[in-house]
Amino acid sequence: MRPRWLLAPVLLALAGIAIGMVWVDWSKGGEGSGLYSREWKPDPVQGYWDPERFYRPVQSVEGKFPAAECIACHQALTPGIVADWRESRHSKPAASAPVTCPDCHGDDHRALRMPTPKVCANCHGAQHDAMQAEKRYGFPSHALAMERAVDSKHFADKPKAETTACVQCHSVATKCDSCHTRHRFDAAEARRAESCTTCHSGPPHPDDEAFYASAHGRKYLAEAATIDWTKPLVKGNYAVPTCAYCHMRNGQHIVADKSIWGFGLRQVNPQTAENKIKRERWLEVCRDCHDEEMAREALVGLDRERERAWQGLNRTERLLRGLRSEKAFYPAAGERPSYPTDWMEPWWPKERIGFFEGQASGFYNVSPIERDYFEMWYYANLGAYKAAGHGAPKLAEEGHEKLQRAEAAIGTQAAELRARAGNARPDPRPLWLDGEYTAYNRDHN
Repeated sequence: MRPRWLLAPVLLALAGIAIGMVWVDWSKGGEGSGLYSREWKPDPVQGYWDPERFYRPVQSVEGKFPAAECIACHQALTPGIVADWRESRHSKPAASAPVTCPDCHGDDHRALRMPTPKVCANCHGAQHDAMQAEKRYGFPSHALAMERAVDSKHFADKPKAETTACVQCHSVATKCDSCHTRHRFDAAEARRAESCTTCHSGPPHPDDEAFYASAHGRKYLAEAATIDWTKPLVKGNYAVPTCAYCHMRNGQHIVADKSIWGFGLRQVNPQTAENKIKRERWLEVCRDCHDEEMAREALVGLDRERERAWQGLNRTERLLRGLRSEKAFYPAAGERPSYPTDWMEPWWPKERIGFFEGQASGFYNVSPIERDYFEMWYYANLGAYKAAGHGAPKLAEEGHEKLQRAEAAIGTQAAELRARAGNARPDPRPLWLDGEYTAYNRDHN
């Protein structure tokens, strides 16, 4: 009898996996995309951010047109894009016929397409395959950026006017013109720092601030106008390294292959077998311009910076988890709006702390101390990490000063919350659960 009972948990696990796969497939079958595709409908602009799924060609013009007629018409209607195309290598390749409008968009005006990475792969297969290979590194990566956006609950919960700003950058996964502007598609443009810092900016990813504060960035700002950006990204061609030179060395379209510290948001072991390989890749790039000893010292310095940062972050997170176990948060999770798409939240409300839970604090109502920890962990911490990784020590130190101030302020708040926990407190639910914004979202999303 015993072997039969041993089979029961195995069969239950297999059934659970099968049910989960069916549920995921069903959840992705709605009008939107991602895990919450049945919870939202795409606005027309989504067709430009994710063209393979959502682009719908205009029906006001009928017919199939050769390239010459496309160019003649658009010379009058949209002369800027024609001028860009004429300046591009597509219009005058060295050893083949020009790449014209029908090659990328098709020739049937009522069945036009916005070019996707798959379309570009018809000619640029190596670059396309390299970018898709990023997926094996998981998040964060360019290849999974759109999936990361639409698989988030807030993408379905929030008004599309709020999430459009997200997909402008996350669409790097679904179209190539995030880096190579249409219709010029000039590699020289993509090699400049501005091509990357257009998206990699602001508190959630302050790469621009870190780079421009570094010696590399200051040299770039001083000399960018004199550099020949048409040269390939190989050793000896550039006296100033940019984002593309370090992260896309030799023009390789994999950007996620050197991320040792998990974007700085998640504590990891930098000495795993995978990270040891990544560290060597990091050092290989640095050795293009610096000697071995200097490169290794810089990497060890980044390790020390991370250890220092996580000591304070771990102390603060333990403090918040203690408050949660004591039910000292105010307002508590059950006293404020929950995720509209989360069916468990009304039954099992939970304060949001740390890597898996805490990112919700960027988009939803949480208590002040949760939000303060989110800004400590996501903004001050990330600023220190990016500065250290890009070689901006002064900026890294400023980030650690922010971390220390935040830890002290959160400690003061925690003491106040504990002192009030046993006393009667005003009911916060009428203020948090009602109101014009909350009602509008409930009725329209």
